[in-house]
Amino acid sequence: MAYQIRITGQLDARWADWFEGLTITLDGDDTLITGPIIDQAALHGLLKRVRDLGMPLVSVSPVEPGRPTLGTGRSGQMSSRTGDP
Repeated sequence: MAYQIRITGQLDARWADWFEGLTITLDGDDTLITGPIIDQAALHGLLKRVRDLGMPLVSVSPVEPGRPTLGTGRSGQMSSRTGDP
């Protein structure tokens, strides 16, 4: 199953390793973390990482693999978040 996790704030692509290679895309002022997640335990582990960032969680949604998952905001603009992953 693939999921899309939306958080408020912007992360750049270098955080993908910290999120186990999931795709990181900017959508306006939000960040979308999208990709396949093996099981519920792995999903909860990723949600703990989001919690550890201190960035507000907006939503967690199942998505069909290979389908576009962007919202309606601006996407593709990369900016850095202070600190290292």
